[in-house]
Amino acid sequence: MNKFTEKSALFSLIFGVDAMLIDRAHKFYQINIEGWTGGEFVEFLPFLDYVLVWNRGVSLGLMGALPQPVVFIVIGIAFATLCWWWFTAKSFTLRLGLALALGGALSNIIDRFQYGAVADFFHLHWGTQSFFVFNIADAMITFGAMLLLLDMVLPKKKIIT
Repeated sequence: MNKFTEKSALFSLIFGVDAMLIDRAHKFYQINIEGWTGGEFVEFLPFLDYVLVWNRGVSLGLMGALPQPVVFIVIGIAFATLCWWWFTAKSFTLRLGLALALGGALSNIIDRFQYGAVADFFHLHWGTQSFFVFNIADAMITFGAMLLLLDMVLPKKKIIT
């Protein structure tokens, strides 16, 4: 690895670990200190409520009806693929996006082992139309995916050999 790659790896790794730790701290506080078990509800904004919902599926509840071992296999394959992509990434933006996505995914994986489901807290809706419930880890995954898209459109430096 050259100097840029080493620094980008370390920097992105710090952000990925921070994403995971912030989500873990939030969940620990709400579940272990506040004692939330599911169904609690705090109206926050006209379009956003603070609740605890247990999600047994993957993204947006997809695959929730599948047996949990199948869900774990799918998640494991996706996580391993993202790890490989992070290790081979050449761009800092790409590596940072992958690290944030991996940090968020790791926190949700920990939920599955610890609680048997993922703890989601933020309910986005408009009137009676419910869009989805998500957590901080999901927001980090989404932000990471946005960085991946940004990396696709950013001009690449050509290396002359």
